Amino acid sequence: MASPTPPTPHPPCPVTGEPATRLVQWVSARFLIDLWRYTLKVDVRPSFKGTRRFGLWESPTGLYFFDPMLQGDAGFYTSLYARLNIRHYPREGHPRAEFRLAARHVAEGAQVLDVGCGFGAFRHEVRHARYTGLDPHFSGEPGSDWARIETLTDHLTSNAGAYDVASAFQVLEHVEDPVGMLTDMVRAVRPGGTVIIGVPHVPAAHTRIPNYLINAVPHHLTWWTKDALLAIAGRVGLVNLRVETAPWADVDGLVYWMERCSPVKCRDRHYRHSWAWHASALFGFLAGWVMWKIKPVPKTRDEGASLLLVAEKPAG
Repeated sequence: MASPTPPTPHPPCPVTGEPATRLVQWVSARFLIDLWRYTLKVDVRPSFKGTRRFGLWESPTGLYFFDPMLQGDAGFYTSLYARLNIRHYPREGHPRAEFRLAARHVAEGAQVLDVGCGFGAFRHEVRHARYTGLDPHFSGEPGSDWARIETLTDHLTSNAGAYDVASAFQVLEHVEDPVGMLTDMVRAVRPGGTVIIGVPHVPAAHTRIPNYLINAVPHHLTWWTKDALLAIAGRVGLVNLRVETAPWADVDGLVYWMERCSPVKCRDRHYRHSWAWHASALFGFLAGWVMWKIKPVPKTRDEGASLLLVAEKPAG
């Protein structure tokens, strides 16, 4: 009689280090490679480093995370952002709702460091502050006086404690070491300074869209909950913790309508090679696009577009 297959060990939560509570599903690396290639014409094989499959796990905080956690390399992001339409990114006059929530916590004349700033959309909401955007992959146009094309670790070499506010919107979910990143953000602010984090969450509309690539490794490595945000903030020593839900804005309303229009709604499985799932995702996108053009800002009481953590570095 063949011996039973030993159970798969549960990997540690990237926030608390505790073992994951359950396996949500296995996802074939081959399937994701093909999905990225045919949907967005992006080659993720260098980022996957020969990995054959990924586990999507849930931690005791409710955080979902992929294992192994392999973030996209520079080539991946260069290809991805060349494919996506810049007009659909947050920009002047079309901010994420979380930007406006965050701006309320930025005082007049404050020094702001926006980590993973992309095209610097948050700076338009904090014109009353002194803004510095940081992004190793791209930062606005060449020569922008607000942009620094470097990593946070490199920037801290000569700028530790130089800021009143450090923010990161839709960035923490991209990194293999979220605790390390948040630790560096705490180092960036002075004692008593403010740290602001915006993340995608679960459950939410984007987690119910079948085969939703933006949520997949090597792009999003983690899907967050309020408990996970409170846990990571406590782990790095932040105090006066507040977590808010950001409502939908026009720049992310398409995701809301894609979920509403998709015949398939994901629950305990999020990625599957099924023609019904592929067709549902395509129909959801096309019908959702039409609805988004008609009603760009959804009026709803669902889980919202994202979560926003606002916390402080101890003043002592």
